[in-house]
Amino acid sequence: QVQLVESGGGSVQVGGSLSVSCAASGRTPNRSTMGWFRQAPGKEREFVAAINWMGGVTTYTDSVKGRFTISRDNTKNTLYLQMNSLKPEDTAVYYCVARTAYSTGVPTTSTGYAYWGQGTQVTVSS
Repeated sequence: QVQLVESGGGSVQVGGSLSVSCAASGRTPNRSTMGWFRQAPGKEREFVAAINWMGGVTTYTDSVKGRFTISRDNTKNTLYLQMNSLKPEDTAVYYCVARTAYSTGVPTTSTGYAYWGQGTQVTVSS
């Protein structure tokens, strides 16, 4: 089992920056592909970004490429998402996710992740 706790959400104006973090604990979280999904009001949950357990492979949804950066610090069992040039459409609850340890691949679908955090709200206002 892996436990995930997000932090760092909040409100920011258009064009601003925000960073969210995810503290992982439990069974070998530093050997798991991790990522972020988000869900806006009235919309389906969507993939944002993911990173493999070594940190050498990342993938992003097209709408955040060039603006968001995913990273991890395995010594701290922490996942990060740095969000720059934020837009109103980035407003959503952001969820930290993790695969089971040693699973290969960096999936972009929710079914690829066994563990989910409770989410943290990010609001971008104009």
